Amino acid sequence: MIRAFLFKMEDEEGMKQIIAMGGGGFSMEPDNLLLDRYVLAQVPTEMPKVCFIPTASGDADNYIERFYHSFRTLPCRPSHLSLFNPNFHELASYVLEHDIIYVGGGNTRNMLVLWREWGLDAILKEAYARGVILTGLSAGSNCWFAEGITDPINAPLYTLRGLGLLEGSHCPHYDGDSERRPSYQRLIQSGEAQSGYAADDGAALHFIDERLERVVSSRETARAYYVKQEGNMVNEQEMPTEYLGDEGAYLR
Repeated sequence: MIRAFLFKMEDEEGMKQIIAMGGGGFSMEPDNLLLDRYVLAQVPTEMPKVCFIPTASGDADNYIERFYHSFRTLPCRPSHLSLFNPNFHELASYVLEHDIIYVGGGNTRNMLVLWREWGLDAILKEAYARGVILTGLSAGSNCWFAEGITDPINAPLYTLRGLGLLEGSHCPHYDGDSERRPSYQRLIQSGEAQSGYAADDGAALHFIDERLERVVSSRETARAYYVKQEGNMVNEQEMPTEYLGDEGAYLR
């Protein structure tokens, strides 16, 4: 496989990247790994080192197993980071030796509390500054923004504070259930959430140096939006989305 390093810049080593998936990837689309392949294609090495962080799921064994099952079929060197059953000697050096950090879904609030207790939040910010690609879905996309929108079981969606690497708010799973879209817009209209980015399952927002460069998708119907307050109304602007197809234009 010939890797396509899509963004040709004079200083590629200093480029900072976040790929925030509304949903999808191996955990939601095990038979459609287009988004995961897209993430791998951003690293200019043949076998990038990918670290999966499943904190939001409580380090669920079956989630970790599914990660390895999928990523061992891809051109990379997969590993995972466990905070519940630590599998490292020194946390910072373990994280920083990877090319990609891939954060799984689950409970965003619990994940961030545990990260801050371990100091992993600061380590991830350092990794980002060094050019390690940060990615993930659901909780793993919420966490990179100033604010994330999350939904506790049997309770309304609410806003929580993320790591703040990207400005504004973020709502994953925008098409995931009927309450997502109206709830996000209501939070923005009430001032409980900043303007920000919504992404359907299967859509990914690719930021370079904190600027949104493109939106890609693993499904033809998946979209992303910028949602903001305008006067007494909420404006939802659909962003151009590039369907990855059958591993075509972006992965060869």
